[in-house]
Amino acid sequence: ILRLRAHVDGARRAPYAALGFDYEGTPIDPEDPRGSIVRVQGSKFVRIDRDREAEMKLRGKLRELGLTGAASAMTLADPNRWVELGRQGVEQLRALGWQVGIDEDFEWSTVDVDGWYGTAHDDDGQQGDEPSWFLELGVVVEGERVNILPAIVAAIRAGKISRERLRLDAGPVLLPLPDGRRVAVAPARLQAMLDVLVELADDKPLDAGTLKLGALDAARLEGLESIDGFEWDVGPKIAKLVERLREGAMAEVAAPAGLTTSLRDYQGRGLAWLQWLHELQLGGILADDMGLGKTVQALADLLVEKDAGRLDRPALVVAPRSVLRNWEREAQRFTPALRTTLYHGPNRAAVLEHPEHWDLVITTYALLQRDDALVRTPWHVAILDEAQAIKNPSAKVAIAARKLDARHRLCMTGTPMENNLGDLWSLMSFANPGLLGTMRQFTTWYRTPIERHGLADRFTALLGRIAPFLLRRTKAAVLAELPPKTEVVLHAELDGPQRDLYESVRLTMEKRVRDELALRGLARSQIVVLDALLKLRQVCCHPPLTKLAAAMELGHSAKLELLMELVAELVAEGRRALVFSQFTAMLAVIERELDARGIKWLSITGKTVARQEVVDRFQAGEVPILLVSLKAGGTGLNLTRADTVIHYDPWWNPAVEAQATDRAHRIGQQQPVTVYRLICEGTVEERMLVLQAKKAALMQGIQGGAEQRAREGFALGPADIAALLAPIDGGDGGDPVAAKGAAKGRRKASRA
Repeated sequence: ILRLRAHVDGARRAPYAALGFDYEGTPIDPEDPRGSIVRVQGSKFVRIDRDREAEMKLRGKLRELGLTGAASAMTLADPNRWVELGRQGVEQLRALGWQVGIDEDFEWSTVDVDGWYGTAHDDDGQQGDEPSWFLELGVVVEGERVNILPAIVAAIRAGKISRERLRLDAGPVLLPLPDGRRVAVAPARLQAMLDVLVELADDKPLDAGTLKLGALDAARLEGLESIDGFEWDVGPKIAKLVERLREGAMAEVAAPAGLTTSLRDYQGRGLAWLQWLHELQLGGILADDMGLGKTVQALADLLVEKDAGRLDRPALVVAPRSVLRNWEREAQRFTPALRTTLYHGPNRAAVLEHPEHWDLVITTYALLQRDDALVRTPWHVAILDEAQAIKNPSAKVAIAARKLDARHRLCMTGTPMENNLGDLWSLMSFANPGLLGTMRQFTTWYRTPIERHGLADRFTALLGRIAPFLLRRTKAAVLAELPPKTEVVLHAELDGPQRDLYESVRLTMEKRVRDELALRGLARSQIVVLDALLKLRQVCCHPPLTKLAAAMELGHSAKLELLMELVAELVAEGRRALVFSQFTAMLAVIERELDARGIKWLSITGKTVARQEVVDRFQAGEVPILLVSLKAGGTGLNLTRADTVIHYDPWWNPAVEAQATDRAHRIGQQQPVTVYRLICEGTVEERMLVLQAKKAALMQGIQGGAEQRAREGFALGPADIAALLAPIDGGDGGDPVAAKGAAKGRRKASRA
């Protein structure tokens, strides 16, 4: 016999169950220690022997239902399970022959729910530009609406409702109504609500029984609306916001008239997405693969803002120091209407004395964390290029970035997550503060369930949370829109001791060449000229290559750092690259740097015996990087597994470079090939590139001997030599403090 009862202690009522045994009409207390009971039946004494084994089995059944404790006051560890016991448990026991009674004062019974409702009302008294709204959830009981959101939130905050408990307990959950009655809610319904509410309920205060939410939370309303059985009443402002989030960046945006290049289709969609974010006053992460033109999309967006009259404050780009000149160059090339300047060097303060004079200000991460003027200045858009620089949320640079005063925020990176989900949180906390909660909340909601426990539903929920605010296109996804070959020039900027060494070598070599020309004439001075150019090129590549005493202790190389960052990003994206150099000693240096970073490589030089074996291993995908000396690998190799070619030290002979590039860009190649040329800005390398282009244009108009001249190179005139040996230009010497702390990131694409 089981009886469900309630213990009353003042205003508090606690449910319990009382167990008894019935032996042929004789009730027996289960706690009675006697093995047999004697009772009077008429004029006789009758002994009743107890069946201890049967009693134990019956008590075991109650334990299966969760009832424990003394037989006269059995309880459930989870009070929410009394409803399950009162419904399913009672039916099970009665089916087994049990007598089950329920006292009238046992109030752990539930009221029937006629329906569910939700309201999302606009906050008419909001302050600021960002829309806010109030969420209410409730049930319809006996024809009346009853708000149960406070009960749901309280249960979540108290830990009475959690994903883990809902997975373990299949029974309905009791939620109290304001009048003391309870409703039973199915776990599946609560689970669906929890996907939305658990991330809101632990830190947002209730306002008159509702949750006050912001624009970032509007995407969650769609998730609530998808739960079956809800009738919704949504205010017009929040309804429009939800609809725009649901639609995404559907409307096309015309490329601005002042843009001097054509946008590919996917770049046009990227521009539309950026404009969509501005419209909704939200931030985002543009995470396209490297080489897909993130910079030109951002510049086009700024030009649209300027043309629309919205760029009443300057935009800020924060980037690795090595990217500054390229951002400036790209802006001047593609969006000349944007008034662009660098915030860099000892005279930078003048820039922000009159910020209204500029549309685009470009600075470094190192300056961001030490120059308060950047934080004090209001910006229209703040763009973090190579945004993985703030992946450590506790780093000074990340803290400084989050302090920026900007209407809109954008992260640009091909690798939004390099190491773990914490990287993603740090980037998104800049782009959309609060979207993923605090780091502690994010770890609880997503990182631990996904990284430690592999919970697919949490991963799906995270993807759904960030999807509107992260745009990523891979090269494979836009393959049809890409040309077979894209040529990109990446610039490194010499600084500090390397710059000083270059200038010292240049002065020495300039005098030597000048003296030689005066003494012997141009025709008989070729060796001296070529040696001078060689020494300067070696300083650009890696100073110790010169074997000069002043260079041997100089370990810093701007171009080598540029290469390592480029390679790291390529490897992170799963790309395969060929790295060409004329200097086998340079390849040896690169090998050591790759080893230090744990990046696997193979190489082919003039000393390689089993060339085909190396080729086969690379083609099989064993390693992502193949180092090739230009002379040994210029012909006879088929390396179509590579989708990237890097010329570390370009020379002026286009035919030789073309032969090397064709190792990857040839028949059998199924994917676009990107060709990078690494150039030290303002040096002999950059001037050779200009000279090469001029000579190539001349050769195109010459019949007959053009191909032969292209193979052999071309002669240098006195004016050419003077230009090649001129001092470094294109820089102010840089910011020495920034130079120490700035990441030497890859430069943006200057497409040939």
